[in-house]
Amino acid sequence: MTDTYAQCPKCGHKLPQPLPASATCPACGIYFFKWAQPSHAPVLSEGGDESTSDTEHGYVAALLQPLEQMNAVTFYGRCTALALLAFWSWFLFAYDYRDGEIGTSFMHDILLPIHEAGHVLFRPFGEFMMILGGSLFQLVFPFGIGVAFIVKNRDNFGASIGLWWASVSLVDLSPYIYDALHPQLILVGGGTGAEDGPHDWIYLLIKLGQIDNAQRWGAFAHVCGGLLMLGALAWGATILWRQRKQLDGHVEEV
Repeated sequence: MTDTYAQCPKCGHKLPQPLPASATCPACGIYFFKWAQPSHAPVLSEGGDESTSDTEHGYVAALLQPLEQMNAVTFYGRCTALALLAFWSWFLFAYDYRDGEIGTSFMHDILLPIHEAGHVLFRPFGEFMMILGGSLFQLVFPFGIGVAFIVKNRDNFGASIGLWWASVSLVDLSPYIYDALHPQLILVGGGTGAEDGPHDWIYLLIKLGQIDNAQRWGAFAHVCGGLLMLGALAWGATILWRQRKQLDGHVEEV
């Protein structure tokens, strides 16, 4: 077994400086000494053969990497949670975005305070950003939580749930965008925003010269949210499929 590594022998991540065999890869979290197999020869810091894995492949592998160890209770709990989210996703996507039906859902009640907080947070950046900030923060907040799971915990499954939450946020926004052309939704202030305001997306689409295409953009946001939702669930399922081989401290090759 080599003493130092300049590149992760598993995911191909190039290290800023050589690390000892007892260290872990900052990208996928594998302990180098646990990957000392002939079929996965490590890259030496001085001399030796270079790995054929390119950087892009290394990033993809890192995002699909399960946790190093997990007990069975946590694993099956995550499987159950993912199954419930998949079931719920069917109903969330099936809501009619043309009449704002998703506004009656529990998820909308969670997202609405986040949306309103976004207006406050972006207020210092001018009127346009303040109004855009509600929708923007509604998307960025759950996405940021997903990124934090990767950066802080190396937990890709947690990140997939963050991405799922962001996708639901986009689905939740689609009726608001669609409604801008012929406002009918009752907003927080009690009006529709047609005359009494404020309707974020009437303002934003007029500023962008796209008010006549509001319904097209609303439909587009709904479809994109659904595809992102499907991708997040597939990502989580892939990680769990790999995780099953690494339960109770028995680390195997995925």
